[in-house]
Amino acid sequence: MKAVLLGTTAGGGFPQWNCACALCVRARSGELPSRSQDCLAISGNGTDWWLVNASPDIRTQVAACSPLNPGPGPRDTPIRGALFTDAELDHTLGLLTLRGGAGLTVWAPGPVLHALRDQFDLRTVIDGYAPVAWRQVEAYQPLDLGGLLVSAIPISGKRPKYARSSTVDGHWVVAYRFEDPISGGVLVYAPCLASWPAGFDDVVAEADCLLLDGTFYAASEMGSATGSSSGQAAMGHLPITHSLPELRRFPSVRRIYTHLNNTNPVLDPESPEAAKLREAGVEVPPDGTVIEL
Repeated sequence: MKAVLLGTTAGGGFPQWNCACALCVRARSGELPSRSQDCLAISGNGTDWWLVNASPDIRTQVAACSPLNPGPGPRDTPIRGALFTDAELDHTLGLLTLRGGAGLTVWAPGPVLHALRDQFDLRTVIDGYAPVAWRQVEAYQPLDLGGLLVSAIPISGKRPKYARSSTVDGHWVVAYRFEDPISGGVLVYAPCLASWPAGFDDVVAEADCLLLDGTFYAASEMGSATGSSSGQAAMGHLPITHSLPELRRFPSVRRIYTHLNNTNPVLDPESPEAAKLREAGVEVPPDGTVIEL
């Protein structure tokens, strides 16, 4: 199994286009490296690749990742489709860029498919260009995707702003567990974690590598960084100050924070906050990092 971190930041990327916080200013000057919006590419056989979420930055992300290069035919692509963890715009809008791809399949929980069809109408738009196979992923029921066993793990009921009026209940946010049946390697991808859910200890303990929601370092971070009321608490992301004590209990697992907000001080590797993560053995790798299990 091979995975590539195509992007590692939250919606808006780093620097964020409309933000002049101290970190974004340093990124624009080149003092800190820029990062694109969170997205993962994963393959069990090196030939068939799946995107986990499809960020608005997907064109440049795919172009920068050689295993995703098109070929051998003039319109062939190794990208077979995408798995959505949720219905957030920054995790699904990249599908519009892929609208010319033939034979793509999208897997997502039922409420997410409903939101993209009935609340946002993304499905209708995409299908007008090239038909996409839309498939509902069921919780804890493994799929075999090109040599990978994939299971969806419900972790939150948070729905996106545009779907707040939806009457559909169920699993709006999932993590994905990927297992290579040949090597036995297990990777868990959970970029949106509102809390540490019941049973998540078992999921982490079975993993060789965990990619976890690191959106915010602290609970009041956005307001402090931008000088305005942020509404951060309603955004559904467990701060690192709450999740890091949990991660310390799993020293044998490779632990990586992803989906970092542009206000997160760990984006600066010289910050005290980044030093705390290194002391705990937890990583904040750059875009383009490759993981092999």
